[in-house]
Amino acid sequence: MDVCVVGLGKIGLPLAVQIASKGHKVIGVDILSETVEKINKSIEPFSGEENLSEMLTSVVNSQHLFATTDISMAVKQSDYILVVVPLVIDEDGEIDFSNIDSVTNSVAKELKEGSTVIYETTLPVGTTRERLAPKISEISGLEVGKEFFLVHSPERVFSGRIFSDLQKYPKLVGGIDKKSTEKGIEFYEAFLDFVPRNDLSKVNGVWEMSSADAAEFAKIAETTFRNVNIALANEFAKFSQENGLDIFEVIEASNSQPFSLIHQPGIAVGGHCIPVYPKFYLQKDSDAILPYEAIKINESMPDFAIDTIKNVFGSISGKKVVVFGAAYRGGVKEIAFSGVKPIVQKLNDLNAHVFVHDTFFDSFELKELGYKPYILGEECDIAIFQADHKEYLDLLPEDIPGVKLVLDGRGFLEADKWSNLLLINLGVAFERKV
Repeated sequence: MDVCVVGLGKIGLPLAVQIASKGHKVIGVDILSETVEKINKSIEPFSGEENLSEMLTSVVNSQHLFATTDISMAVKQSDYILVVVPLVIDEDGEIDFSNIDSVTNSVAKELKEGSTVIYETTLPVGTTRERLAPKISEISGLEVGKEFFLVHSPERVFSGRIFSDLQKYPKLVGGIDKKSTEKGIEFYEAFLDFVPRNDLSKVNGVWEMSSADAAEFAKIAETTFRNVNIALANEFAKFSQENGLDIFEVIEASNSQPFSLIHQPGIAVGGHCIPVYPKFYLQKDSDAILPYEAIKINESMPDFAIDTIKNVFGSISGKKVVVFGAAYRGGVKEIAFSGVKPIVQKLNDLNAHVFVHDTFFDSFELKELGYKPYILGEECDIAIFQADHKEYLDLLPEDIPGVKLVLDGRGFLEADKWSNLLLINLGVAFERKV
């Protein structure tokens, strides 16, 4: 196959590499010339993706993958065009389609008859059918389902383990019509391998969805479910903390029954998916109650965490507070909708002296993000663990001299290491004194 992958970010590049590793000719397209240059030199443009470095080197050296900023050239030479560009959403939940529209216009201008266009970007239900199909048809002059084919297949992988996730989770494929779906299935079966799973209703592999709308909704539904589940866990955590209980003990006990799958509570819900895609759903279903309330609950957790500290410590005005973790979760260098922003803002409003540390960001990068960097070994009064980087498990109290209170926002620290001071886990009752 001759394939064009548009968008060589943390999802698009591993996909391009996976396709190329199966012997297909892949042209990767990105607007950043620096990214393109690194890829063509077999240099990872970002870190943290398992097996990417060696696989990238292999497919570049074998000339199965080439990167460019020239989307026109890439589309002209390709039978399959895979679009993996972000759909931007602002803080008010409004969707900005400009990236998708711009790429779609560029693809449509050079689309040749018989080609298949596939979107992996998570989209509100109906977008492929209502927005993208007419736009491509109008610009290209080609008829969808006859002269070109259009598919939605949402990405379902986790940064850092994409290659293994591609084998674990069924690939959902829904076309704008039957022929488009067939084209999409043919495409993914040409480069994906799947591990057997006994927990699925049917064989793990490429799953045919009845429509592009159904494929879009499947991704929206699974992320909205996770958001609602986390919100419930956070509500349980608040109750446990106020009523002398340990939410982690309760969740462990509840989840021992096979019909219970309560997620873990936490100080914030971040990333590109879970805080965002429920808002896609709400734009299409304004009467929905649970997703709306879940968003409010999850967005309240940073305030709950700071209020918890105040209840124990008293006034934090003038105190030095270090937030460990600028990333939205452990193990990634990614700040999308990270809890660090509302936490720092709340602390600043309380006149604390706020500093940020992250194992993946150096001092210059933290300054660029607007934060005062913290250097291990400096004195501080309060430490808040916002991201559960595994490296933080090696920290000891002496690495944070003078610290009197540690709030574990992810429930991952080893309590024994912090026994000489007050360690607070959200959702676990504690003595209200330092």
